[in-house]
Amino acid sequence: MKFHPALEQLHLLQHPFYRDWMEGKLTRACLQDYARQYFHHVNAFPRYLGAIHSLGQNAAERRIVLENLNDEEGLTHGKPHPELWLQFAEGLGAVNGAAPRSAITNVVDTFFSLARSSFHEGLGALYAYEAQVPEIAASKIEGLRDRYGITDPATIAFFEVHREADVHHRAAIEKILNALPAKEQAEAKAAAEKAALALWDFLSEVHGRNQLAA
Repeated sequence: MKFHPALEQLHLLQHPFYRDWMEGKLTRACLQDYARQYFHHVNAFPRYLGAIHSLGQNAAERRIVLENLNDEEGLTHGKPHPELWLQFAEGLGAVNGAAPRSAITNVVDTFFSLARSSFHEGLGALYAYEAQVPEIAASKIEGLRDRYGITDPATIAFFEVHREADVHHRAAIEKILNALPAKEQAEAKAAAEKAALALWDFLSEVHGRNQLAA
């Protein structure tokens, strides 16, 4: 059973940004801008997981978060995921760092706030992200290959890893969330909606800049 079916309304593959990605309508400059800005979220992600892990009272549930964290830090296999994202950025030619703008700062602040509020709210935020990732990653690979001619393994490695690993992660998180008491489940759902909206608003900001520049 899906933990929160209403999140489908905020599924990022429905966003105009990803629709344009799949149709090849985004400029290379927009993809570079997206890569630079989104790095701030990817780079913070292991710390979200660390904060969530620290609040867990159940050892078995903490191990599930720890497994996710180990994947992010590259301890299970491969490289740390922020390094894989930098490979993607470099493959696009986005070699220079960029200060975070308000939209991505809101994403990072929202995820940190929820991760530090309670274990169940942190898991809700985590679910809002990881419930979407496998399908988004597969879509990104397809769009990069078919619309932008990007097939370099190092450039798409971040998405290759996430379209596989997060299938397991989201199932494990969803199982915990579905077993929560009613009050905690309601709070986790509210956290998931807040996190999903922050991600949606970030894409709107990046997409809007691309439209103005076109």
